[in-house]
Amino acid sequence: MTEKSLAHALLIKLEDHITSHSFGESPLELYDPISYIMSLGGKRIRPLLSLLAYGLYGKNPEEILNQASAVEVFHNFTLMHDDIMDRAPLRRGKATVHEKWNANTAILSGDVMLIRAYDLLLGTASESLPEVMRLFNKTAAEVCEGQQYDMNFEKYETVHEDEYLNMIRLKTAVLLGLALQLGAILAGAEKEDGQRLYDFGVNIGVGFQLKDDLLDIFADQAKFGKQVGGDIISNKKTFLLIKALELAKGEDAEELNYWLSKKAFDKVEKVTAVRNLYEKLGIKSLTVSKMESFFDAGFSQLEGIHFTNQEYYHALQSLTQDLIHREK
Repeated sequence: MTEKSLAHALLIKLEDHITSHSFGESPLELYDPISYIMSLGGKRIRPLLSLLAYGLYGKNPEEILNQASAVEVFHNFTLMHDDIMDRAPLRRGKATVHEKWNANTAILSGDVMLIRAYDLLLGTASESLPEVMRLFNKTAAEVCEGQQYDMNFEKYETVHEDEYLNMIRLKTAVLLGLALQLGAILAGAEKEDGQRLYDFGVNIGVGFQLKDDLLDIFADQAKFGKQVGGDIISNKKTFLLIKALELAKGEDAEELNYWLSKKAFDKVEKVTAVRNLYEKLGIKSLTVSKMESFFDAGFSQLEGIHFTNQEYYHALQSLTQDLIHREK
């Protein structure tokens, strides 16, 4: 079986497991929104990482479908609540839960999703359960910390590079680290390997977010699938804007601050002007360099692990490389 077909086969089993799971039946107003958001798809990257990490050491990843699904349920719980905070109208091209129902329902349904994520972890063997729960709780709190930092940044005049990188590490990357370390723990891997897989996931996760920041500005519109330049339009403090504010001098600084302060503007004009400034300041190459430094650090961690199943190792490498080189 090729690396891609192995990951695809696991993804099919994972999708069947998630879609067939009952989160509850009554009242429908509480449980229908959960089924709705879980049916919107997504790449299921996080639970797939858990299965692949387990396969590095264990014989049958299907044994941890519940625990892998817990990671995905938790991830979607955070998306449901983030959408309320962001007042987002769409999620994966469909109406968000708070738009389709209402904010109160989305809050309550999200709360149940968090509870159900814990339920899915309860089948863990007793010798591993305390470690799994400590890791899960630590990560869940860190994701909330990251979201709070992200909201704080909207009110800050200045955000420094290290603050931004820490925010995306917490909000996005630690959950990828958890997914990988969870699979390793459940398969009985050595603690050092579990930690290396965690570090691999965190570094790759930060790199992925920097890639998203880059694609938002410089992606091919036909391939991207959403409006290019959304971060520029909303003045979102991404790595690119932070570096531009740091490096722009004289007329460049004046032009950048003009667009940041302007309340009424033509979206295409603003995106074009700010993107041209980014090009002039070398922001794209700086972002690529920073992104690649995190990818390199991640793969150095992955190369240091000891594993028993080479097929799963190559599948994990292949999946990660596909995500790194994506164009949308």
